[in-house]
Amino acid sequence: MSGSILAVSHLYKRFAGLVATNDLSLHVNPGETHALIGPNGAGKTTLIAQLQGELTPDSGAITFKGRDITGEPPWRRSQMGVARSFQITSIFPQFTALANVGLAVQARAGHGFRFFRNAWRDPALTGPAMEALETIGLAHRAHIVAEDLSHGERRQLELAMALAMRPALLLLDEPMAGMGRQDGQRMTRILADLKKDYAILIVEHDMDAVFALADRVSVLVAGAIIATGAPDAIRNDPAVKAAYLGHRS
Repeated sequence: MSGSILAVSHLYKRFAGLVATNDLSLHVNPGETHALIGPNGAGKTTLIAQLQGELTPDSGAITFKGRDITGEPPWRRSQMGVARSFQITSIFPQFTALANVGLAVQARAGHGFRFFRNAWRDPALTGPAMEALETIGLAHRAHIVAEDLSHGERRQLELAMALAMRPALLLLDEPMAGMGRQDGQRMTRILADLKKDYAILIVEHDMDAVFALADRVSVLVAGAIIATGAPDAIRNDPAVKAAYLGHRS
């Protein structure tokens, strides 16, 4: 795993009698989109939470850009360049799209802005926020209150907030959850455009998106990775078909 931007080694996480993460090892290379798939309850979101620092593994190690971050809190990992988008949107519905992304810019800057004066006229705040919105195709909706955005647009907004942190690694937990076909295709195109600039670890149930985006795919079942490989190899792996792909609803 030398040269990987993210390396996970022999990770374990237990909840009472349940082993949610079972001797799990994987790595993500710079510029790679690595997809993590598996049935509901396989432990995918639990793994993402450990990578972001919201859960502490019982044992094992997480290394980011050559540094052991196993014990680092989420805010420190964000400062180092790990950004996460959630399975359920985590935006401020009463704020505009621009203000939501501006909060992420502020968090990265590590200092306060005077929100109730002229904060949104400060180019140090609005410039990077607009750049992130432009990247994901939402600049024309910058001044729309988030609660008035469509579900697909809110997912795009959350991605813009992650990009505003200027990450080296994006952790995407089901970015297409709840989307219709058209919105899902739009998000797939957005993520395809981001591939050249970011390493991405994506958890996703939309197999069309997974096989369109991923350079490698890992299959998680009962907390353990049962296979990792190129999309075509995973698609045709008998063990993967038996454990997951052949039984998807």
